Amino acid sequence: MDTTVAATGTEEEKWGGGTRPLNASYGKLMMWFFILSDALTFSGFLAAYGFSRFKFMEEWPLADEVFNHFPFLHGTDAPMFYVALMTFILIGSSVTMVLAVDAGHQMDRKKVAFYMLLTVIGGMVFVGSQAWEWKNFINGEYGAVKTKGGNILQFLDVETGKRVALEDFTQIGPRDVVPYGNSKGIWFESSGDYNATYTIEEVKNGFAANPNVTIRTQKIEVNPETGASEKVVLSRADALVKLNKEAVGVVEGANLSENEYGAPLFADFFFFITGFHGFHVFSGVVFNLLVFFNVLLGTYERRGSYEMVEKVGLYWHFVDLVWVFVFTFFYLV
Repeated sequence: MDTTVAATGTEEEKWGGGTRPLNASYGKLMMWFFILSDALTFSGFLAAYGFSRFKFMEEWPLADEVFNHFPFLHGTDAPMFYVALMTFILIGSSVTMVLAVDAGHQMDRKKVAFYMLLTVIGGMVFVGSQAWEWKNFINGEYGAVKTKGGNILQFLDVETGKRVALEDFTQIGPRDVVPYGNSKGIWFESSGDYNATYTIEEVKNGFAANPNVTIRTQKIEVNPETGASEKVVLSRADALVKLNKEAVGVVEGANLSENEYGAPLFADFFFFITGFHGFHVFSGVVFNLLVFFNVLLGTYERRGSYEMVEKVGLYWHFVDLVWVFVFTFFYLV
């Protein structure tokens, strides 16, 4: 029997000797292989996050306090509201993608284009929202100080128990500068570390002058009365001692080395995992946009199949599913 396959043979002949594994085309099966490998990558990242959180459970930031901003509602405490809206938008884009695939099965080019456009818009809104969330996380809101051991001390109002920003009780004092090199008063370097808005001495002076402010450590304990996880609040006397003996620097916002919300490792994982997922969403938006323009040009109409819409749809659903796990690990648990 002649088993030679012509170079111009059909996809079935080229792909599997006359059969198609799992009754899927080569392109769709390769997309499934990619999704499987990417799922293992995200699983490794989330497993590492879970292990680190378990190890530093007593000092891990509380998500309700970190992600409590909402656009145009400055000063309003809205924990998780904006993240929930982002999640709703991304899941909604999965619905429009399903509708686009269904319209492709019916060879309805106008509907495919319409639903693909809605999917692209949903993805762009999500990426923009994530960028806004990053901006707030990086800039911070209240500020804090760090101790010699790298722990974070936050400030509270004694009466209300609410967070107090550094600017509410700290003032910038006189700062000495010394000439730099041989310049005649043109270039100067500061005699202290002024990377933050305030120096640690300015914070200490402001704290001592405001008896209505106390300190909250990053250590978390369970309140026996309410059963809720709360950070340990120090008495005014203990706060003065701890601030003067242990505080060595001011922290504003979060980056890869410091985090005003708590353990720096939390910020590292946040930037890496949400950034990696955001890159996936951005890539998906680009892919969907290319497919959208091909739909408008009638490319798939001429091919007689909208399988490419199904392929990018598989990727898009995977990205949405990954976000459900990221949302659960970072924001809910």
